Amino acid sequence: MGKNIGFVSTRFAGADGVTLESSKWAQVIKKSGHSCFWFAGELDRNSQNSFPVPEAFFKHKDNQWINDQIFGKNRRSRAVTEAIHSSRSFLKTELYEFIKKFKIDMLIAENALTIPLHVPLGLALTEVIAETQIPTIAHHHDFYWERVRFTVNAVNDYIRMAFPPTLSNIEHVVINSAAREELALRTGISSTIIPNVVDFENPPFVDEKHTEDFRNKIGLKPDDVMILQPSRVVQRKGIEHAIELVHELKDPRYKLVISHEAGDEGFEYAEWLVENAKDRGVDLRLFDTGIADPANDGLKSPNQYSLWDIYPHADFITYPSLYEGFGNAFLEAIYFKKPMLVNRYATFVRDIEPKGFDLIVMDGFLTKRTVQKVREIIESPEKKAEMVNHNYEIATRYYSYSVLRKWLNSLIINFFGIDV
Repeated sequence: MGKNIGFVSTRFAGADGVTLESSKWAQVIKKSGHSCFWFAGELDRNSQNSFPVPEAFFKHKDNQWINDQIFGKNRRSRAVTEAIHSSRSFLKTELYEFIKKFKIDMLIAENALTIPLHVPLGLALTEVIAETQIPTIAHHHDFYWERVRFTVNAVNDYIRMAFPPTLSNIEHVVINSAAREELALRTGISSTIIPNVVDFENPPFVDEKHTEDFRNKIGLKPDDVMILQPSRVVQRKGIEHAIELVHELKDPRYKLVISHEAGDEGFEYAEWLVENAKDRGVDLRLFDTGIADPANDGLKSPNQYSLWDIYPHADFITYPSLYEGFGNAFLEAIYFKKPMLVNRYATFVRDIEPKGFDLIVMDGFLTKRTVQKVREIIESPEKKAEMVNHNYEIATRYYSYSVLRKWLNSLIINFFGIDV
C-alpha cells in the first residue's frame, strides 16, 4: 500500500543540487506507488501537495539575523538563544500541521539536518522526529565541517543535537564515501551511500524550438561555439578556470555561458569573474533568469528555461569545481552526451574516477596540453562521439534511477517491512 512521504527542507525551488536530487527521489518514489508532499520556506512544487512556510527559508530576514549573530563568533547572547527557540517553536507547530494535513507516514529531510543554515528548522525537525518516532530518511548533501564558514560558531550545542541527530528512527543517507567516514568518525552514526543519479534508462527529450529560443535569447550566432559552465556562481565552482580555458583556446567563436544565477553566497565573486573575463577578452554570458528544475512536475512558467533546454546547445562543458559533495552537473553532461573538462576534486578522485570514465581532467591548474586536448575534442566529431557514448554506458551502470530505486526500496522496507 502506498505511503504518504513528506519532503522537508529550507528550499525546494530553482536548480540547486538539493532541489534537483529531491525531485529525482520524488519521481522514483511516485513510480513505486507512493505520494510526495513538500514542506519548505521557498517552494515551486505543485501547490496541492505543498506546505509553504516562509519562515523556514534560510534567507528569511529573521533567520538571516540569527545567522549573523552565530557564525564567525564564539558566544551568543541570551536574546539570540530566545530568537532561535521562538523560531523553533513556531516551525515545530507548522511541521506537526504538515504531518497532520497530509497524513504523512514518513519524512525525508533534505539537508535540513545536515548543514546549519537554518538552525531553528533543524531543531524543530529533530524534536518532531523524536516525539512522533515517525520513520525518517535524513538525506545529507553537505555537512557543516565541509564548509569553512561554519568552523567558528556560537551554536555548537545545537549543531551536536540536530546536525545530524542520533535517533533510532532515522536512516542516514550520504552522497559520497568521505562523508560516510567522517559522519561515523565524528558522531558514531552509520549511513548508506546513495550517489546522485540521472534517468539514464530514458535518454533526454529535447524540445528543439524551446532550446533554439534559448540560444537566440543569449545572443549566440549559428557558428558560435558554446562552452557551458552549468553551475551556480559560487567560489567553490572554480569558474575562473573556465574563463582561463576559453582565453587559452584563442578563438573569438568560443563563448562561455554560465547557466545559473549568482546571489546564494553574495555577488562579489560574480563581479570579479565579469572583470576577469573582460581583462582576458573572454565573451562571458551570465544567464540571469531563474532556471527551472527539469524533474519538477510542479507548475512551470512556459517562458522559463530548464537545464534540459540549455545542455543540448553546449559544445563543451567546463566543470572546474574545487569541491563538490558529488557533482550533479557531471552526470548531466554525460546524460546529454557532452565532452567535459573536470578538475579532480576529492569526491571525483575517490568515488567517480575509478569507474573508468573517458574525460579531460585538470589537477588544480590548466596546462597547454589540457587546452590542446579540449580543442581536439571540440573539433573532432569522431573522438567526441566515442568519448560521450563510452561515458553514457558507464553512467547507466552506476548512476541510473534503477540504482536509486534499489536503495530507496531497501530503506523503506527497513521501516515498514513491505516491498515497495
